Amino acid sequence: MIRFLTAGESHGPALSAIIEGMPAHLPIDINEINRQMKRRQQGFGRGGRMKMETDQIEILSGIRFGKTIASPISFILRNKDWENWTEQMAIVDGQPGREITKPRPGHADLSGAHKYDFDDMRNVLERSSARETAMRVAVGAFVRQFLDKLNRRIYSHILQIGKIQADRKKIAEIVKTDQINELADASEVRCLDKEATARMIEHITEIKRNGDTVGGIAEVIIRNAPPGLGSYVHWDRKLDALLAGAIMSIQAVKGVQIGDGFGAAEKPGSEFQDEIFYDAGRFYHKTNRCGGIEGGMSNGEDIIVRFMKKPIPTLMKPLKSVDIKTKEAFQAHKERSDVTALPAAAVIAEHVAAVVIANAIMDKFGGDTIMEIESALLKYRNRINK
Repeated sequence: MIRFLTAGESHGPALSAIIEGMPAHLPIDINEINRQMKRRQQGFGRGGRMKMETDQIEILSGIRFGKTIASPISFILRNKDWENWTEQMAIVDGQPGREITKPRPGHADLSGAHKYDFDDMRNVLERSSARETAMRVAVGAFVRQFLDKLNRRIYSHILQIGKIQADRKKIAEIVKTDQINELADASEVRCLDKEATARMIEHITEIKRNGDTVGGIAEVIIRNAPPGLGSYVHWDRKLDALLAGAIMSIQAVKGVQIGDGFGAAEKPGSEFQDEIFYDAGRFYHKTNRCGGIEGGMSNGEDIIVRFMKKPIPTLMKPLKSVDIKTKEAFQAHKERSDVTALPAAAVIAEHVAAVVIANAIMDKFGGDTIMEIESALLKYRNRINK
């Protein structure tokens, strides 16, 4: 099983992570990891922090001569913004300042202060910040190289920002190709519909002008997952539950659906279920309303996960709040932030999903080396394709 821990504060000296359980002999391309990190920083509507940071990891252990050696992989990501916070975020002695006593509605501030008995919610903000997701992308970028070796692919794109939606019919053929990420990354909002892209940019610009923020809907596509990942045997092994939990853990995500999801509520069962066919030595479905997962297991079709990210709660025209020290009514604290981070969230979702799929593969096919896993996967494929 692949496990990981991340550590670090948003304005601290660095973020760090440890990954345990990666199979031995897996080639690792550091440039590819840093490329994925850069993808997370892009997108129209991002704040000034992304222009300041150039996210590149420093590997400390677990890799030798470009390959995994089975021991824990540890690495760090230095925060360039730390130089502006050395006193306020000092590890030992420092100069107090930039305290937060006015919680922001929709953030972790107030609940975190109650839970951990803080009178300065800077302690909450620093860890609850979406800056933490930089390390989850890095972790996922290591794991994706395991999936790539097995020819498993993960893509994402934006379906909706605010009230502006991509035309599903226009992009229907694109999402069947292996160019989804390439074409999405070429859009400032990672939308495959060029006309919708232009309208989304206009919408974000207007929202920013009003001192507000905006959310939306993104889609993650997992391709070439073999049938049988996950299990119906226990609730905590169901693949859809694991994917939903991982993506819901991304900051500000408020809803997840697999396949047509809530659309099933409007249809009778005869119109929703995906009929089964057999040809050329394999079972398949002509439709994919269930999103590639049935009974908690992958069925061999594309796994489709859609999620909704709420508008970022840090507003330049802050909402009403109450100072936790004086109990007086104030406007909430303002902190540098994005207008929308949905394009980045889609990239993050690719990487948290990668960890879930990799663990499902490890659970099904085992093995301490990449060669053992490849061999077990081939044997399984030959069996089910008889």
